[in-house]
Amino acid sequence: MDQDIKKLIDDAKSAALAGKAVNRDALKKFLDLDPLSEETEYLGAAARDIARSIGNKGKVWSAIGVDYRPCTMNCEFCSFGEKWKLMNDSHELTDEEIIKNAIGFVNQGASWVTLRTTEFFDLNRLCNIAKKIRKEVAGDYGLVVNTGEFDLNMANKFAESGIDIVYHTLRLGEGKATPFDPKDRIRTINAVRDSPMKLAYLVEPLGPEHTSQEIMDVLSVALDNNAFLCGSMARVNIANTPFESSKEVDEDRLAQVVAVTRIAGGINMPEICVHPPSEKALRYGANVMVVEKGAIPRSETECCDDWKGFRIEDAKKMFREAGYSI
Repeated sequence: MDQDIKKLIDDAKSAALAGKAVNRDALKKFLDLDPLSEETEYLGAAARDIARSIGNKGKVWSAIGVDYRPCTMNCEFCSFGEKWKLMNDSHELTDEEIIKNAIGFVNQGASWVTLRTTEFFDLNRLCNIAKKIRKEVAGDYGLVVNTGEFDLNMANKFAESGIDIVYHTLRLGEGKATPFDPKDRIRTINAVRDSPMKLAYLVEPLGPEHTSQEIMDVLSVALDNNAFLCGSMARVNIANTPFESSKEVDEDRLAQVVAVTRIAGGINMPEICVHPPSEKALRYGANVMVVEKGAIPRSETECCDDWKGFRIEDAKKMFREAGYSI
């Protein structure tokens, strides 16, 4: 093993556990490592030690795709793009369907319930749905929205409606694989930071072509805006989209990126998520996995049941096998 890299990892781990900022040049060096190297295995073990030191609890992030409709933004990795012609109709879940799904997720032990919408969903309606969920869904859970762009005024309305977390990211390839101005995405992220809510933010959608510097640029936005949850999500290449013939990132690289997010955030970023589920990423410090249903941008069709059949009970089994408590 390269002893200089080993020392860098040890120093980063100590800083992370002390709540100090980890040197970002060191983080990039960790991303530059061969995913199958001895050094990366040591990095993953260090990340797992950090997860063990700050709770060691496996948690489920549940998500409900609220509206199923073509989106005019046409992000190249998203199955909702109007140009890809994968959707033959448009509809929304009723409030009753949303509440039923939320109750099911919470009763099975989900730590979060996410309302995911397309870009131009009515944000006032989203607030009303959130209020109904808070009224009708008992339990100790975080209520999350994953929606379009908004300002601080709307962020405060979200918080007043019972929403306590927003999922929003500067995505890999933003402005190239998407039509969004990165400044607009960051403006929304800033609004979350400046509101009473917390920010959840994954490095996504990760592909094998993304460089260490690109990954660091995206991760830095999470760190600069005090995200409480980070991690990484792999891109799923959907037929008839621009990425249909592209390669997907392998589990080794995904786990490596997850490990770096764990070390980068330390005790200040206690929740680290991987999606899709990955046993190796759990060994490398991820303690959150996703169960989702409804309209899903990584699926060619609407999912009336859990995406790819991955259920909360499956997540719990994987967590236990990886040494996490539930």
